[in-house]
Amino acid sequence: MKHVLLICSLFFLSVSAFSQTGILRGIIRDGKTNEAVIGATVQIMGLATPMGGSTDINGQFELSKVPAGTHTVQISYVSYATKSIPNVRIESGNATVLETDLVEDSKSLQEVVVKAGRTTNTEIAVVTEIKQIKAMAVGVSAQQIQKAQDRDAAAAIRRVPGVSIVDNRFVLIRGMGARYNSVLINDVITPSTEVDTRSFSFDLVPSNIIDRMIVYKTGLAELPGDFAGGAIKIYTKRRPEQNFLDAGVTIGYRGNTTGQSVQTHERGGLNWLGLWDRDQQLPSSFPTNSGTFNNLSSLQRAAYAQLLPNNWALQQTTVSPDIRFALNTGRRFDIGNMRMSNLTSINYAMTNQFANVDQRLYGNSPVANSAAQQYNDAMYSRGTRLGILNNLSARISPLFNLEWKTLFNQLSTTETTVREGQNLNDNNDVRAYSERFENRSILTTQLAGEHIVNELTKINWIGSFGYTGRWEPDWRRARSTRASGTTGPFTIVTPQDPTATETGHFYSRLKELVYSGVANYEHTFGNPTDREPNRIKAGVYYEQKNRDYNARFYGYVPVGENSLTARNSDIGSAFSPANVNGSSGLTLRDGTRDVDSYRGLNSYYAGYVSGDVYLGARTNLTVGFRGEYNDQSLRATIVGVDQRLVSNRIFSPLPSLNLTYKISDRTNFRLAYSATINRPEFREIAPFEYYDFSLLATIRGNTTLTTATIQNLDAKWEFYPSAGELISVTGFYKHFRNPIESLLLLNPNVLSYTFMNAQSAQNYGVEIEVRKGFQESASEFLKNLTVVGNLSLIKSQVNVGDVITAPDLGGEIQQYRGLTSNARPLAGQSPYLLNLGVYYAAPKSGWQGNILYNVFGQRIFAVGNVDVPTIYEMPRHVVDLNLTKTFNNRIELRLGIQDILNQPFQLAEDFNRDGKIGTDVTSQTASADQLRRSFRRGSYYTVSAIYTFGRRVIVP
Repeated sequence: MKHVLLICSLFFLSVSAFSQTGILRGIIRDGKTNEAVIGATVQIMGLATPMGGSTDINGQFELSKVPAGTHTVQISYVSYATKSIPNVRIESGNATVLETDLVEDSKSLQEVVVKAGRTTNTEIAVVTEIKQIKAMAVGVSAQQIQKAQDRDAAAAIRRVPGVSIVDNRFVLIRGMGARYNSVLINDVITPSTEVDTRSFSFDLVPSNIIDRMIVYKTGLAELPGDFAGGAIKIYTKRRPEQNFLDAGVTIGYRGNTTGQSVQTHERGGLNWLGLWDRDQQLPSSFPTNSGTFNNLSSLQRAAYAQLLPNNWALQQTTVSPDIRFALNTGRRFDIGNMRMSNLTSINYAMTNQFANVDQRLYGNSPVANSAAQQYNDAMYSRGTRLGILNNLSARISPLFNLEWKTLFNQLSTTETTVREGQNLNDNNDVRAYSERFENRSILTTQLAGEHIVNELTKINWIGSFGYTGRWEPDWRRARSTRASGTTGPFTIVTPQDPTATETGHFYSRLKELVYSGVANYEHTFGNPTDREPNRIKAGVYYEQKNRDYNARFYGYVPVGENSLTARNSDIGSAFSPANVNGSSGLTLRDGTRDVDSYRGLNSYYAGYVSGDVYLGARTNLTVGFRGEYNDQSLRATIVGVDQRLVSNRIFSPLPSLNLTYKISDRTNFRLAYSATINRPEFREIAPFEYYDFSLLATIRGNTTLTTATIQNLDAKWEFYPSAGELISVTGFYKHFRNPIESLLLLNPNVLSYTFMNAQSAQNYGVEIEVRKGFQESASEFLKNLTVVGNLSLIKSQVNVGDVITAPDLGGEIQQYRGLTSNARPLAGQSPYLLNLGVYYAAPKSGWQGNILYNVFGQRIFAVGNVDVPTIYEMPRHVVDLNLTKTFNNRIELRLGIQDILNQPFQLAEDFNRDGKIGTDVTSQTASADQLRRSFRRGSYYTVSAIYTFGRRVIVP
């Protein structure tokens, strides 16, 4: 490699000498603070063809192919006096280094009236913002997202050091579970998008509406305290730089899915928009109380059953390619002295996924891989998403800006699973069906104001409303069996006391309303034009969250002597009116329990104050305090009486400290301490039991969960060798009290999960990030190349304590001793994360490309017990490739290949209980481990065509 670089360098020098040109490079600093000036314009004056450039994040610049001779160099930047340097000599084939500084021009600064906002979505803008943030943070800009062709926030954020993605949508920071992250959109906390877990689904945010994402890894007083992994701020695009209209379309092909013949079911109506027919809903005439319904005669209950549509029959279909469409429009106009702007983005996607899922359940065998049940699920899902973003901005005066931001997503999933396999314990063949439709509507709208009181004082505020709706209308599930080795018909299982794990109809509805108010105050002491003034910040945050969840389950039960005829019928005719007659076939029974519905109310109050104190030219100290009071309650109607099941009221004092010491112009050392918390979600404390058909598992909440507290220590060394380059090393330590984890309950038939508080845990590790450019290279190819990599190594240890408080299978709270191992990692914690990327961009030819790699270490999916081993999620090596070609600055063609290796998603059980999954997961020995679940998604190929009417480019 060294020889190649030497040859390239000699070649470049020879060409340069022949063309009688040289290089001008240097660095521009602030004359008062000696800080780098980012974005300063450097021009060679007096040339027939203008030549110039701008400084990067380190204040550095480089101009190549400067004609040999003596020139005048002019340097300018807003708020600084323009500087001209005469007699700068450029020698043929050599580099001239120029280092100078700029002085402030306070007169010109006072005369500036700004109508346009600052640019925030470029790489330099994001790096500049991060350097100004007092906490340890990393970020991703819209410009970086465009280069990588990321479709949504989930794909984009995994480029961040210490970040990995689960299930292509949930974010893990520093290897910690999604529950330990806090997500804000436009500075407002977002609720969990999932019913059963505390997590935000990042695939809901299309990449073309993102301005930037900032990931905070240490606490600040102005950040919400509910995180331990990181606080993630997503900013949507604000106002357009010019009038524009952009459109793009993407066609996707997934191996193992596109063009395959699969089984599915239809929901009718505007299914392609995520909606469904009204007949999918439970008829309003049904009694609302299970006791009332079950006291009816079997004939009357059968009459109600016949009101439900008999659309159990499956349809064969050929999977079409995925399609995505995006449309962006922006307008700017003035009304008098008021600058108005509007940005609207519409996104639509219809995607498909088929997978053959192999899964096993094991008994209490003395050797591994002795399956009690084994199945193959043919699972096909079709997803749709309609997203609309609208931002209306009014710069009423140079001192007051008003914005109204609205983001809406309408999503649906139509999922069909046909399960074939064996229950070896019962010596039965099994065939089961799941026909599920899920609809989600997510709306967030906010009115925000920014006030400049004077040159020293700023105030901003936000009023926000959020709505989340989730429906599962008529999730149909059926299970049938026959004796193994026989060829007779399968018999549908219909127990007299139906549960959600058996044959029937499941309905659920969730509605959540969130009201938020935010106000922040900032005051600068001394001269506001100082690069590092002393500053004080204060603010308040209020949020009220109201959740209403309702679930109903109706199971089929046999009636009369001829019920076997109905139960031996195929799935399409078994529940016809002729069979569901209430006398000699089947009837319906309500299996709903009172705790299957609950109402949650959470009131959150927070206030903070922080101050920036500059202790000389090299040291900055930020000290802050945040106080949070949270009142969480959960109620349910039990036997007709409204009861409060949970009441958690807690005040949390959250101090923070961030110290930055500038070792040199290119090297910083940072030290941080913060106290944070982790609160349980409504679903985690609700005693409602939910059946996950795909995992063969039930999930139940724990009403005794308490808030976890975390003490965080971080130290970071960062070095910027040259333009666009970075080397950083971060060490961190976290101590948890009452960490919340998922726990497997004792259940001989299916997996049953709940949640628990362990006594304590600790987590420590190191992060290394490297970004390497080749701007000094003589090779044009290498100059266009950037290599990035980041590695996280983490160690964690849990102390469960002597007693675990959790519900049993009947929902009663019990005290367990010796239920699970006391020496293991924290649930959801990966021991390592690795991201690598090589980016190439040739502006002259219009070609861009990158190859990206990601892997995480095996992590606990669910904590085991004395009967069921701990379940781990296994590593996957993921490689992505993207190519882009631009034509005439208006047309772009893009090719993307995701998950080239197509490695399986696997869950494995630690049978030998040595705290890890070994290489042997197949042999029937006592020293082996065993696979629980395995499937492949298939590599994903996309072709995109984008036409840009304006300058803004989008990726659908």
